[in-house]
Amino acid sequence: MSILDSTLYIYVIIPLLVFFARVADVSLGTLRIIFISRGKRNLAPILGFVEVFIWITVVSQIVSHAHNIVAYPAYAAGFAAGNFVGMYIEDRLAIGTQILCVIIQNDADTLTQNLHSAGYGVTCVNGQGTTGPVTLVYTVVKRKDMAMVINIIHQTHPNAFITIEDLRSTQAGVFPTSSTAENGQFFPRKFK
Repeated sequence: MSILDSTLYIYVIIPLLVFFARVADVSLGTLRIIFISRGKRNLAPILGFVEVFIWITVVSQIVSHAHNIVAYPAYAAGFAAGNFVGMYIEDRLAIGTQILCVIIQNDADTLTQNLHSAGYGVTCVNGQGTTGPVTLVYTVVKRKDMAMVINIIHQTHPNAFITIEDLRSTQAGVFPTSSTAENGQFFPRKFK
């Protein structure tokens, strides 16, 4: 009797391999879809190739050991965990650009000056809200810098109404060159 026919291999090792392979392939699939939606189309085919290669390998193991009922829940659990892991990885990579719309009722000048000092371009639009005049402050931010920009907003206007939307691409604007400048200062970079 070989190791490949042993009970340990069939009922423990194969389900574990199926689970971890499924986590890997679904994580790659999740990242692939996110990269496509964010305009990173060069990386998506490579991820797709690896994703399908892993998936075919996992399915072949399940089919070759069809009597192994433990592999089926491992497959499903790996799928669920893979979605979570893929979203976690993408969140940590923070790829992409977002636009913030901040609605405030008074003194937009302080906020715009704080955002300009941090190197961000700002566009302001006057409007009318339910309780009176408001200012809509728009700025485009790299996702990796989002927490810092939101912190600036909350320090200036703790009760500001903020909406955030994903952008597929930008063609011009003012962005900081680095969010990790040694002295904490930002140096704006203008795109033409």
